[in-house]
Amino acid sequence: MLIFGTLGPAGSNHDWVAKRYLDFHGLDNARVELFMDFDSAIASMLRGDTHHVIQVGVHPSVTDTVARYRNRAHIIDTFISPSQPMAVLTRTEVAVPASLGLQMATRDYVDVSRWETLVPEVSTVTVAQGLLDGKFDSGLTLLHYTDEHPGRFRVEGIIGAVTDPWLVYGTEPACDGGILAWPNSPAAALFRRTL
Repeated sequence: MLIFGTLGPAGSNHDWVAKRYLDFHGLDNARVELFMDFDSAIASMLRGDTHHVIQVGVHPSVTDTVARYRNRAHIIDTFISPSQPMAVLTRTEVAVPASLGLQMATRDYVDVSRWETLVPEVSTVTVAQGLLDGKFDSGLTLLHYTDEHPGRFRVEGIIGAVTDPWLVYGTEPACDGGILAWPNSPAAALFRRTL
């Protein structure tokens, strides 16, 4: 069974997108294992406990991951995927929110100047848990939490799905020194139409 490591916790965009990637490739017998950081995920792959690691290309640790594990953890695939729809949610009992929980990679999705305090969280899932626990007034998290917890939140602003590049790592290189690209990709079709 192929095992793909990615960032947790369960329900995070990494978890959700990794499962969509496996579905796309028809890897019905593969599974996703979740880690709290990419160093742990890559270490697991290098030990042979997992086979591949999936990481969003805009994650703050990408540069460190690529540099630190070069010649051991190879980028073997890339793809583009939207995230789950996101929004800024505020606890309904808070009239004027003063604090915002967020995963710091999402900071520029909104104008954060309206909140006095920013509270960094590991993921959009832990932001939702922080809202439920009353840790902060507002949170940049997944929109579906409004349906899962009716009456607990009001929507301050919908961000929607964010489309990002994703990286897949493996221990064997896929690139032989040339450009590894899809000649008939949608981008290639765009280029040809523009000519």
